[in-house]
Amino acid sequence: MFNPPHPGELIREDIIEELGFSVTEAARRLGMSRVAFSRVIHEHASISSDLAVRLEAAGVGTARHWLAMQSAYDLWQAQHRAQPKVESLTHA
Repeated sequence: MFNPPHPGELIREDIIEELGFSVTEAARRLGMSRVAFSRVIHEHASISSDLAVRLEAAGVGTARHWLAMQSAYDLWQAQHRAQPKVESLTHA
């Protein structure tokens, strides 16, 4: 699998910048703090279920789509960082 983008990048580039909103205005419209929203769009925080629902209510995709994007990003990140030695759980 390729390195999927963080969904915050898409929100920042394809929605906020494209529509000409400030971070403050977009956060206000989504009913969240500017700081929390800024952390997401600058890829320092994940999209929560609540934010996904708010994005859907704001007419920007579906909540399932945003959560699937976040999950794909998180899974790729986990698969590409060092993990501890893991032993089988199916063989004693």
